[in-house]
Amino acid sequence: MKIRLLLGDQLNPKHSWFTTVEANTCYVMMEMQQETNYVEHHIQKVVAFFAAMRNFAKDLEKQGHQVHYIPLDAPENTQSLTENLSYCFQHFNASSFEYQWPDEFRLDQQLKEFTQQLDLPVNTADTEHFLTSRTDLQFFFEGKKQRIMEFFYRDMRKKYNLLMQGEQPEGGQWNYDKSNRNKWKGTPEIPPPYHPKTSSLEPLVQLLENQGIQTFGTIDTSYFLFPTTVEEAQAQLDYFCTHLLCHFGDYQDAMHTEQSNLFHARISFALNAKMLHPLEVVKTAIDAYRKTPEIISLSQTEGFVRQIIGWREYMRGIYWAEMPEYKAKNHLENTNPLPDFYWTGKTKMSCLQHSINNSLEHAYAHHIQRLMITGNFALLAQIHPDAVDQWYLGVYADAIEWVQLPNTRGMSQWADGGIVATKPYISAAAYINKMGNYCGSCIYNKSQRTGETACPFNSLYWNFLDDKKELLKNNNRMSMMLRLLEKIPAEELYEIKSRAATIIANPDAY
Repeated sequence: MKIRLLLGDQLNPKHSWFTTVEANTCYVMMEMQQETNYVEHHIQKVVAFFAAMRNFAKDLEKQGHQVHYIPLDAPENTQSLTENLSYCFQHFNASSFEYQWPDEFRLDQQLKEFTQQLDLPVNTADTEHFLTSRTDLQFFFEGKKQRIMEFFYRDMRKKYNLLMQGEQPEGGQWNYDKSNRNKWKGTPEIPPPYHPKTSSLEPLVQLLENQGIQTFGTIDTSYFLFPTTVEEAQAQLDYFCTHLLCHFGDYQDAMHTEQSNLFHARISFALNAKMLHPLEVVKTAIDAYRKTPEIISLSQTEGFVRQIIGWREYMRGIYWAEMPEYKAKNHLENTNPLPDFYWTGKTKMSCLQHSINNSLEHAYAHHIQRLMITGNFALLAQIHPDAVDQWYLGVYADAIEWVQLPNTRGMSQWADGGIVATKPYISAAAYINKMGNYCGSCIYNKSQRTGETACPFNSLYWNFLDDKKELLKNNNRMSMMLRLLEKIPAEELYEIKSRAATIIANPDAY
C-alpha cells in the first residue's frame, strides 16, 4: 500500500494526486496535539482546521479514494506526526511513502529527518498551490542590494498576464495604493460578511475540551465565519466579488468601532488551507471587474490582486529565503513582555480594546488592525518579538508560520532590520485617527503627548525614536522624524520619556 500524507493546510481539491483513484493508495490525515499545542491557539482556529480537514477527507472518500483519518481522540493516536506515520506504515504494510512539501519549516525539517531513517521508498511533491517556488524570490533579487516588493509584484503581473495591456499595466499605472486609504464614515453601506451554512461544530468544541486542549478566545458556533468546505470557500469568494469588491480598495485600510469586517474578503483562511488557489482567486475578481466596470473600478481590483499575487507570494519567498535564522532575529533588541491585555482585551485604549477584542471574538482582524494597532503598540512598547510572534501565530485562524512570521517579525516588528520593510511601521495617534474613529470614543487625548490624559501611542512613539535613534540613524526613510525628534525641547522630551517608561513598566494599567 502506498501511503500519502496530507497535512491540515494541504486541502487542495485540484491537486494532481486526486486526478485518478488508485486502489493501492491510502491518504493519511491526522489531528494531533503536536499541532494544537506547539503554541496556544484560538479555539476557532483549531475548530476551523479540524472541520475543514474532516470535510476534505469525506470529499476524497466520495470520489473513491481510500482515506485513513486519525481523530484527536483515536485510541491509536500517539499525538505525534512521525509516530502516527510509523503506525500507519505497519498497519497498512506500506510499500512506499509520499508527502507534499510542508510550508512550515519545522514540519519540513521533521519529515526530512524522519524519512532519512526509513527503509521505504520516499517521494515528495509540490503542493501545486503557490504561483512561485520556494526559491524564486531569491533568484529574482539575486545581485540586487535591496528587495523591493513592488518590482516582484510587477513581474508577477507580467508573468501571469493579470490586468495587463501588452507589456504595460492596464490603466497606465501599476499600483493604486494611494487611492486605497480612505476613512469609512458610515457610507457606503457595508454588507454583512459571508456566513457559511456550516455543519454542526459543537462536537469539535466538545472534543477539544474532553482532550484537555488549551485554547483561548471565544467561539459562537451559530456565527462561525470560516468556510470548512471547498464549496463554502468558493461561495465566500463569489460573495466578496459580488458584494464587497466594489469598495474594497477604497477602504481596505479603514478601521471602525462598529465594523470588524468592512469590505474585506475574509478568504485568508480558505487560501492558507489551500481550499482556494491564488490564481483562481484573482481571476475571479478580475472577471467580476470586467463584467461590471461601472460598479467595480480598476483601483478596487488592483488593490486586491496586489495582496494575493504580490504580498502573499512575496512573504512566502522571504520565509524560505531567510529561515531558520529569521525566526531568531531581534534587530531592535526589544525585550519587554507582552501585556496581559493582548489575551484579555482589557485596556482603556479604544483602538487596542476594539482590535484585540475583535481578534479574541472572531480569530480575525484585518491587516491594518494587525499592523498599525496591535503590532504598532507592541513595537513602540519594545516587546520581545518572540512573544509577539507567539500571539499572532495563535490568535488568527489564517496564521501559518510561513505567512505569519515575515509579516510579524519583519513588517510589523522590524526585528529583521529591513529585510521585509524599508522602515519600521510605527505611528503616533495621528495616523490611527486618520484611518478610523477609535480616538473619538477614547479616554485619552490623541493630540497630547505628555500628561496623564495623553494618548499612550504619542509618548511611546517619540520615546521609541529616541531609544532606537542609533539603530535608525542610517535609515533614510526615518531621517525626517529623527530631525523632528532633535527639535523637541529637552524638558518636554524628558516628560515624554518619563510617561513612556511608566506605560512600558505597567501597560495593563492603560
